[in-house]
Amino acid sequence: MQIMDKPNITAYKTYISVWMALCILLAITIAVVKFNLLAHFSVAGSLFIASIKAGLVLYYFMHLRHEDRLVKGTLIVAVATLTLLIILTFSDIWYR
Repeated sequence: MQIMDKPNITAYKTYISVWMALCILLAITIAVVKFNLLAHFSVAGSLFIASIKAGLVLYYFMHLRHEDRLVKGTLIVAVATLTLLIILTFSDIWYR
């Protein structure tokens, strides 16, 4: 006999709040690029905002908050590796 878990039900209010946060972050990203708000750090700022947006999508819409520690740990290792590779690439370009 298989044990059935309780379904993970999320309120519509949560999804609407996350969607509004994503829209606000999109507006901030557009403002950073269009008005050159961060000057020399516009690419880094845009990447940081994109990381926050990706985190929200992963956590709420892809239901990462309902996963166990192994899946979350694997994701953290993958994101840390990607971040390290991006930092090393940018450092190579900056110091040429």
